[in-house]
Amino acid sequence: MTVLVTLHHRDPGDVVTVPREAAAVGESTINLRAGERMTVGDLLKGALVQSANDAADALADDVAHGNTAAFVAMMNAEAHRLGLTHTHFARPDGLDAPAHYSSARDVTKLAQLAMRSSIVRRIVRLRTAEIAGGRRLHTWNDLLGLFRGLDGVKTGHTAAAGWCEVAEVRRDGLDMYATILGSPTRGQRNADLAALLRWGFSVERPVWVIAPDRVYASAATGYGRRAVALVAARGVESPIRVDRPLVEKVVAATAVSLPVRRGEVLGEIRVLSGRRVVAHEQLVAARDVSRPGVATRVRFYAHRTFTHIGSWFT
Repeated sequence: MTVLVTLHHRDPGDVVTVPREAAAVGESTINLRAGERMTVGDLLKGALVQSANDAADALADDVAHGNTAAFVAMMNAEAHRLGLTHTHFARPDGLDAPAHYSSARDVTKLAQLAMRSSIVRRIVRLRTAEIAGGRRLHTWNDLLGLFRGLDGVKTGHTAAAGWCEVAEVRRDGLDMYATILGSPTRGQRNADLAALLRWGFSVERPVWVIAPDRVYASAATGYGRRAVALVAARGVESPIRVDRPLVEKVVAATAVSLPVRRGEVLGEIRVLSGRRVVAHEQLVAARDVSRPGVATRVRFYAHRTFTHIGSWFT
């Protein structure tokens, strides 16, 4: 969240002067010195790659002009705007503090939003990085480069929170997030997160839940002409749980007035997994059907009339 708020107010090329308070913060740091000048981009790398508390505090100090409480208020306002209902911030660096908490769901949602930033996505993929002052950063994300398709996102550790990580993996047509909070050891965090991701890929598959060109219904057109097929306006591919059935609900016209134009909306399909709507799309006519001329209509009605009369004597 510190990085997201910073990116709302600063560009990576902006220069920050490190305050004394940021340089003095403990635990994971990149050993910033008071008065040192460093770009926002380098501090973002410090915060995201090496979880550097001094980098996070330096960013917050710069954005809020030395008022840490004001920056924390920005963080909480953004959390409220994003719907993170089980999150409250008390510090910009994430160190233990009263009323400083989050949930696995909120951490996951925040990671998904952060990864929409090309800057964040580029940085969290790095296993190492070099920044000003000859500093070489090393990630705490042990699964980077080992778990196929893993792109990040963020690790964290404090005495109260334990070993934590939120990860994103893109592979096999899926984009999956998993979060582990409160692991007792770094190794246990890694093992549990890998197991959770493997399970996720074993029970989800990307499938065409609404298939392109499949006929979902048909509508009578009258005048002895064949019915017009109704197909989805577009196909929808979505990841689904392979152990849960899907239900299709189609609402569509059973008969239509002519003429009908190809692509004309004549219904809707919804695909549900339990009560959750997985996908929905309009159903449209697969072809044109013109309105017959007067002579054709007269012949149709005459033929139908004679057929009915003939049935009386058979």
